[in-house]
Amino acid sequence: MTLTHLHLTQFRSWDRLQLEPDQRPVAIHGPNGAGKTNILEAISMLSPGRGMRGAAPGDQARRGPDVGWQVRAVIGERQVTTRALPGLSREVSIDDKASTQVALGSLMRVIWLTPAMDRLWTDAPEARRRFLDRITLSFTPGHAEDALAYEKSMRERNRLLRDEVRDAGWYRALELQMADTGAAITRNRLDAIARIMAAQDGAETAFPAATLTLLPGEGAADDPDPDSIATRLSEGRGRDMAAGRTLTGPHRADLGAHWGPQDMPAALSSTGEQKALLLSLILANARALADETPVLLLDEVAAHLDADRRAALYDEITALRAQAFLTGTGPELFETLRDRAQFLSVARDGDASHLV
Repeated sequence: MTLTHLHLTQFRSWDRLQLEPDQRPVAIHGPNGAGKTNILEAISMLSPGRGMRGAAPGDQARRGPDVGWQVRAVIGERQVTTRALPGLSREVSIDDKASTQVALGSLMRVIWLTPAMDRLWTDAPEARRRFLDRITLSFTPGHAEDALAYEKSMRERNRLLRDEVRDAGWYRALELQMADTGAAITRNRLDAIARIMAAQDGAETAFPAATLTLLPGEGAADDPDPDSIATRLSEGRGRDMAAGRTLTGPHRADLGAHWGPQDMPAALSSTGEQKALLLSLILANARALADETPVLLLDEVAAHLDADRRAALYDEITALRAQAFLTGTGPELFETLRDRAQFLSVARDGDASHLV
């Protein structure tokens, strides 16, 4: 569905902001600290989870955790509101009825790229798992529920391990729940990887296609069979008790990426190629979701891209059936978009952001 209206109240540096985007890309420019990224973060809150910065709700209020914030939007024909009141967790309503964050994933598929993700291929496996799970969530909104259920059961199992509980009966139900949800998580991830790679095949693009793999690490984290997961958890209790945590399962997975005729590992590529590879995956994600009008949030997207690749990126974005919001320090970075985009100039006066 298309995002046609956005209204922010007390979100980050914005006292109030109202936008009415259309199908064209939205190029948001202004100096560092002007509040550009805050607009993208607000849009990311229209999806499940903590948004593109992973911030706690209390940290997103403009005047501190005792005030709260609100984001209202029209997505297709649905009225959506998400807000965080002081001291409370984030709330969601759809058409003025209380709803869940998971329901947001079915309304709008949000994909983002931030400067912090430039370190993805050299960062710890946890960062690549989060990246893969965001991609997976864009295809399978129920992936969030599987992940939450798995994490809850694993926390309880880890508590038993740390307390050195040896009665198998205490573990059995938790391990069966972990096996079922863990297998679903892995199947969802493998399906997402297959869809991304299929979306790369045959695409004419200036960005390198990647061969993606779900790496098992030391925990057989690529196993989609609940029976073998349950067996491994049962047989590994002694080792896990010594470690004080669960050492096998999808929480130990890693995402591998190689590209080019020499099968170059992403971690060994140049900074520019790593950025181009990330963009390739983001574009493939959007291409695979073209029938659902995904929303692309590309923060400081021009960083590490030369002029030719910037122009190629903008051409691909406008060719996709997607909404895109891009940020940069100056309008010259979006010169080749010209009349193909909406341009917004953002500035900051004291602690408040405003449109110029």
